[in-house]
Amino acid sequence: MAVLLTSAALGSLSGCAKPKAAETAREQARSVSVATVQAREIQGGVVASGTLIPREDTAIFPQLNGYRVISVLVDEGSRVSAGQPLARMDDTLLRAQLAQQTALLNQQSVAAERADAEAGRVKGLDAKGILSQEQIDSRRFAAVAAHAQARAQAAAVNDVKTRTALLTVRAPYGGLVIERNVRPGDMSAGTNPWFRIAKDGLIELAADVGEDSLDKIRPGAAVDVTLADGEKVSGTVRLVSPRVDATSKLGRVKVSLPVRPDIRAGGFATASFLGLTRSALAVPETAVRYDANGAAVLVVSSDNRLARVPVTTGVRGGGFVELLTGPRAGSQVVAKAGAMLTPGDAVKPVSGS
Repeated sequence: MAVLLTSAALGSLSGCAKPKAAETAREQARSVSVATVQAREIQGGVVASGTLIPREDTAIFPQLNGYRVISVLVDEGSRVSAGQPLARMDDTLLRAQLAQQTALLNQQSVAAERADAEAGRVKGLDAKGILSQEQIDSRRFAAVAAHAQARAQAAAVNDVKTRTALLTVRAPYGGLVIERNVRPGDMSAGTNPWFRIAKDGLIELAADVGEDSLDKIRPGAAVDVTLADGEKVSGTVRLVSPRVDATSKLGRVKVSLPVRPDIRAGGFATASFLGLTRSALAVPETAVRYDANGAAVLVVSSDNRLARVPVTTGVRGGGFVELLTGPRAGSQVVAKAGAMLTPGDAVKPVSGS
């Protein structure tokens, strides 16, 4: 009988121990500030890289083939004005042709004057019987033909003068010579450009931006551009491409840059597009913890225990970070995921943000 009483007493004590242990665990749970995963307006930016290119450039070819270059007047890096000579070709042959054609023009002019005089002598002799009408008309037609020949010869002279002028290759507009591919002694041909000129020396950044960010970038927006040597310059969005590459899903944004000697065509630069706002699922930046397995947040489960959930982050701004992948909207996460908290810990959630 005494044994039975003792067993009953032990059972009674054991039944009381379990609630007390659970109560003790609840009392020992750490209070943590939690934040809700929800859509927020994130003030952030987009970073994109690209190539420095001339805003507008022209490849310059010789317009006449078969002439030898006698002098090159500019080099790469030279700044030129509109109409400035860039190179000259040998005009010896054309000068001889011009002299010949000019002499022929003088002959034709004299012949036209003589024909005018002959036509003048028969003026007023129509139907007078002194000369036949055929002779009178012949002199008049000869004068007209002589003037036509003189005009044709004058055109030939102008043709040689024009070709002579084209032996001097000139800049179509002011700018910066960014390429030179001709040397004295070369023969002119139309296969390769002799020069390439960036108009007004303007170089801009052609940055490739993801299609999800293109509609958030507006012409005139400020851009921070970092050059290959780490130097930073301020730029302005000039153009947002109306199309996206079908393969890469990137669109091109062109950024105007100041004229500087360290901004060179063909170089590499990175653009930071500032002041972009987007609505996205986000949590405080302090909620994301990083370890050997990557980025993650601590989600508070329904029984107030912590669970580690991996995340992929996106745009940052205003103290929040976008979650591209991770817990669903409405989940509660630890707002400040410190090292003292581990998955499985019991916590007392305290609403923060």
